[in-house]
Amino acid sequence: MAISIAAEWEVLNNRYYRKQEIYTMCWNSVDLSRHKVACSKFGGPVAMVRDESKMVQLKAESARAKLLLFTSSGKLLSSVPWDRPGGRLIALGWTDEEVLLAVVHDGTIFQYNIHGELIPEQLSLGQECWNQGVAECIIWGSGLVVLTEQNQLFSIPNLETQTVVKLADPLLEDPPHCMAVVEPQYTLSGNLEVLLAVGSSVLMVDAENVRNQMVDFGPIQKMTLSSNGNLLACFTHDGRLLVVYPDFSKSLLEHLTESALPPEQLVWCGVDSVLLYWEEELVMVGPYGDAVRWAYDEPIVLIPECDGVRILSNTFMEFLRRVPDSTVSIFKIGSTSPAAMLFDALEQFDKRSAKADENIRLISDKLPDAVGDCIDAAGHEFDISLQRTLLRAAAYGRAFCRKFDRDQFQDMCRTLRVLNAVRQFEIGIPLSIQQFKDLTAPVLIARLVNAHRHLLALRISEYLDLSKEVVLVHWACTKIIASSDVPDSVLLELLLEKLKACPGISYATVAADAHRNGRQKLAALLLDYEPRASEQVPLLTSMGEGERALVKAIESGDTNLVYFSILHLWRQRPLPEFFRIVQAKTLARNLFIAYARQNDPEILKKFFISIGQIQSAAEVFLKESWSFSRSIGNRSGSALQGPRLKTIDQAADLYAQTKEHMFERAAAEEQGKLLK
Repeated sequence: MAISIAAEWEVLNNRYYRKQEIYTMCWNSVDLSRHKVACSKFGGPVAMVRDESKMVQLKAESARAKLLLFTSSGKLLSSVPWDRPGGRLIALGWTDEEVLLAVVHDGTIFQYNIHGELIPEQLSLGQECWNQGVAECIIWGSGLVVLTEQNQLFSIPNLETQTVVKLADPLLEDPPHCMAVVEPQYTLSGNLEVLLAVGSSVLMVDAENVRNQMVDFGPIQKMTLSSNGNLLACFTHDGRLLVVYPDFSKSLLEHLTESALPPEQLVWCGVDSVLLYWEEELVMVGPYGDAVRWAYDEPIVLIPECDGVRILSNTFMEFLRRVPDSTVSIFKIGSTSPAAMLFDALEQFDKRSAKADENIRLISDKLPDAVGDCIDAAGHEFDISLQRTLLRAAAYGRAFCRKFDRDQFQDMCRTLRVLNAVRQFEIGIPLSIQQFKDLTAPVLIARLVNAHRHLLALRISEYLDLSKEVVLVHWACTKIIASSDVPDSVLLELLLEKLKACPGISYATVAADAHRNGRQKLAALLLDYEPRASEQVPLLTSMGEGERALVKAIESGDTNLVYFSILHLWRQRPLPEFFRIVQAKTLARNLFIAYARQNDPEILKKFFISIGQIQSAAEVFLKESWSFSRSIGNRSGSALQGPRLKTIDQAADLYAQTKEHMFERAAAEEQGKLLK
């Protein structure tokens, strides 16, 4: 087995690389050479639109351009007409959230989800960019930068803030030979930097400055930055590949290729080798200048990942990467490492040979390292049968090893089950273990949810002991949209059956989505199951259920929520109706009186009169007259005497309406006479 595995490897100096087929693409009649193609990282989807700059023979049914979205295995996700205004398509690219960006000539940026649905929020690079027209665009996970036809640079460094920044004017008469981006997280200043190959040198452009890097090996025809931002690969006019630091302070590698024509694609394979693709030939240059070549009789697209490169062709999806050290130690031809001896011991054990015990004795002092290497090698394999064999070898060695951490073995088994599940052809997410670690499990689950793979996302959440709320809430919201013809009562039972499996889940979030989709009754029914009044009350008020919101707020005992509900009703309802609602609820009435007494005595008078509390209304008038009295004491003259007398007379009139308050009436009238 070791010989057959190692035979697939390519050697570059002292490092091994392996190119293995991941999927046979299931799409029909797709020619990558005739399309603009964008592939999302971390095993994400593939988007393509017919390239209008190329001559293509069209059939009647395919004359209209379409935006096609596929999984990495070639399964069609969506096909929508491509008829966006704004001129020709300049660039396609995916963000970290798997939102597809399409930049057109006038600087408009259209956004699509992975189902091909246009996101209403449309971006624009501004009027100046619209006037000049976009010539070139680079999109990365969190931003983009464009070069206009007048050689000006505009960028959106952070797609979350969506702020358009015009970079410094490079003062170019002719377009640059090529362009590369140094993302903000890789610069000392924390700001975006753009490298422009101009003449025989390179300009570094940011928002404020243009600096000439004084390069002496140009002109440069292609540039690309490594995934960690530490190295820059450059292809020059005379066919040389150079690897330098991004500030061009030092050259680390120079390799002379066999072609002076620039490659169609130049990407990094991990962080220690570079891939160059010309038509029908792919060349990989290693860290010491050695090269290996592969011939292709069909077009390919190179998709750089953190630990390798995915190679997409019309027929296959392949993965090229460096062979991990643990795998080399086991399967390298002639290897006598402890891990190789342990793997051989398992084979001998299966053959019932005594040599198995002999191998274990030879590596007894290094057995923990051998077990660890077998576990690590299993994690890097895509072949499930080989994973199983390596884990069996680790389990076999662990039986003779007392001090080995058993959690390491269990964690790897758990991780591989997740990876094997998402790598299935129907799912089409070919994640490596390093990509999975960088992406993290919650982000993977979020991607599955967005792809409407709710069942798989739920099982992974349960298996990894993660919260199921995100999955179930998204499923419920999707179910509501897809069940427009299902009665509210039936749909409610269906939703509750699933949502009750997650204690503490936010029913208010699902209810809000039902409200947005016009299912008012369903939203109200769902809110009855929301235990948190702080989420119930605001949503009920936004739904126009102000009186019900007040009841929920009172039941919670939270005075802030009660005040929130009262003030909302005050703004939304006619005063007589508002007074009726507040009067019927003791806590609401008391809080409203306390608030109005301090902030709006006029509304308090109206409230007391409307509910027939004449004495209370008269007391408000009297207290108001006292405030006039204090004001008169602080001011000279009698400017406030008239309003004070008026309020006392109004209080006396109110007391006169009932026989029970004759004394108060007389006292108020006497007070008025004294003031006069």
